[in-house]
Amino acid sequence: MNVYDQAHQLAKAIKESEECKQFNEVKEQVEANPDLDAAIKDFMKKQFEFQASQMMGQELDQEEFLKLQQLSAVLMQDPLTGRYFQNQMVFSQMMSDVYKIIGDAADFGIGPMGDVGNMR
Repeated sequence: MNVYDQAHQLAKAIKESEECKQFNEVKEQVEANPDLDAAIKDFMKKQFEFQASQMMGQELDQEEFLKLQQLSAVLMQDPLTGRYFQNQMVFSQMMSDVYKIIGDAADFGIGPMGDVGNMR
């Protein structure tokens, strides 16, 4: 068994998965609307920055948090945005499961990364 061939088969399986297909479909619909696409990207950038600050132990700015919540509420009024984030979450969960499976197989001396079989 050639690991590289298996990796290419895994990549193909991911691309052909329903999770990937559905996410790419809604992503294309979002990208067809430049204003919505820009708003989602702006929100995701702000969310990432907020989470990064939080992880680094920085004091959280309550005003920024409220702005982020308000922006989320405005964006979620659009059904396409809701579908986008839902499909993104499902695809991300699948990828996380795959990473855990591979990580458990590699066991870099840090022990198991979690029992993926019990996740669903």
